[in-house]
Amino acid sequence: MDYKKTNAPTNTITRDVNNLCENTGNVYETIAIIAKRSNQIAMEIKDELKHKLEEFAVNNVDNMEEVFENREQIEISKYYERLAKPVLLATQEYIEDKIYYRNPAKMK
Repeated sequence: MDYKKTNAPTNTITRDVNNLCENTGNVYETIAIIAKRSNQIAMEIKDELKHKLEEFAVNNVDNMEEVFENREQIEISKYYERLAKPVLLATQEYIEDKIYYRNPAKMK
């Protein structure tokens, strides 16, 4: 997923918790949903970054002086630093009803 195209804020903003928990009716359940989705997003971003940076890995490092700055690697790192934090992305997805969730206890 391209997280750069989301309309999530890049800075933390104050939200009314009562408005967030309208769907579930429970503040703690809402926070748990957002937290789990945030962890999923963080893992996706981490795996994607790791995969992109593997291209720049030096397999046999005989001399530390041979390691040099790679401009492309720096640009990739800066791109990921500018992304919104996973919790902000998850909160935005929750607000836009893009998260599917279910509570097995309520389904009985």
